[in-house]
Parts: sequence; C-alpha cells; structure tokens
Amino acid sequence: MATLTVRSTYALDVDTEKALERIARRWKVSKSEALRRVVRSAVQQTGTEHNEGLQALDELQRSLGLTTVEARAWATRVRTERRASSARSERRGG
Repeated sequence: MATLTVRSTYALDVDTEKALERIARRWKVSKSEALRRVVRSAVQQTGTEHNEGLQALDELQRSLGLTTVEARAWATRVRTERRASSARSERRGG
C-alpha cells in the first residue's frame, strides 16, 4: 500500500536546520522522517492539539462567570476604548 506524501516548503532559521540535520544523522533517517517524528512526538506530549495557554484562558473566562450578554458588552466597551485611544494617538502623530 502506497503512503500518501504531501510535499511542502518551509523556511527554517540556520540553527533549526542544523539541529534537524543532527537529529536525522543521529537517528539515521532523512530530515523529512526526522521532522515527521518530531511533530508526532510534540502532538503526543501535549496529549491534544489544544494549546495549554488557550486552556488557561478558557478556565479564566469560565471562572469570571460572565453571561454571553455581559461578555459581549465588555468586548464592545473595550473595542470602543481602543478605537478612541487609537484615534487620539493618530491625531498626535503617533
């Protein structure tokens, strides 16, 4: 059975490229295989693809106990304040 392969191009900084080459040499595999293994490992370590930071934000938001209406009102108020602040900054040239 053939393995489906998707070809992609990525830009890596020099240090990351060198690290990938070292890993591939150590594991005696291609850089592509090394990269696949590293990505699989990262997904397994997190247990989920959901970011820990987002989980913390979700918990914080739940702890506030805001209703949907209250949350929307807060968002509207903050958006209005940011726009007003941005307009003042533009008028001052900055």
